[in-house]
Amino acid sequence: MNELHYTLLSDGPADKALMPILKWLLQQRLVNVPIQSHWADLSRLRRPPRELHEKIQKSVEVYPCDLLFVHRDAETASLEDRLTEISNAIAKAGTTTAIPLSIGVVPVRMTEAWLLFDTNAIREAAGNPNGTVHIDLPAIGTLEDLPNPKSRLHALMLEATGLVSRRRRRFDVNSAVQLIPEYIEDFSPLRALPAFSSLENRVTATINNHGWCD
Repeated sequence: MNELHYTLLSDGPADKALMPILKWLLQQRLVNVPIQSHWADLSRLRRPPRELHEKIQKSVEVYPCDLLFVHRDAETASLEDRLTEISNAIAKAGTTTAIPLSIGVVPVRMTEAWLLFDTNAIREAAGNPNGTVHIDLPAIGTLEDLPNPKSRLHALMLEATGLVSRRRRRFDVNSAVQLIPEYIEDFSPLRALPAFSSLENRVTATINNHGWCD
């Protein structure tokens, strides 16, 4: 394979933070293959699709690719149930549209759980790389058990800024969170999480089964 193009269809724009993680996973197997990525921004369409299978169809129409990642947060569902939901939607989309190879991406419970492990990246994204405030990260093995990793991450980001309360209120924490994965070079600690390990196994199987690493 000379080049790989992938598209990420996600629940919302905040989940674009998954893209550096997906690129890292692909690069672990496709060391010398250039990787081009697109985030499926369907909100800009005149009539954005609502159903997941319709979103899949429109994503590959507007953002053609070799590999489609379909993201859903687990939230209160199980990893297996979400993966089944994604698989069913892909199958339904494929009845009328040519769908490329597709992989479900299901962080447990949500994307932010996969960003709660690198203190330096959080400090950098918060704009205070030399900060000394203690960042109380949860143990990595517990990340899938957090009831609301988004709230936990946002609170830690605000702490990491070192700003006083008045200036904290003006800090764009949502945009800052998007920067965290850009400062992480190694996502291998996430292999301690079953949902991440499952994703890596499926990425590896897809690459191997289709001879992309030859």
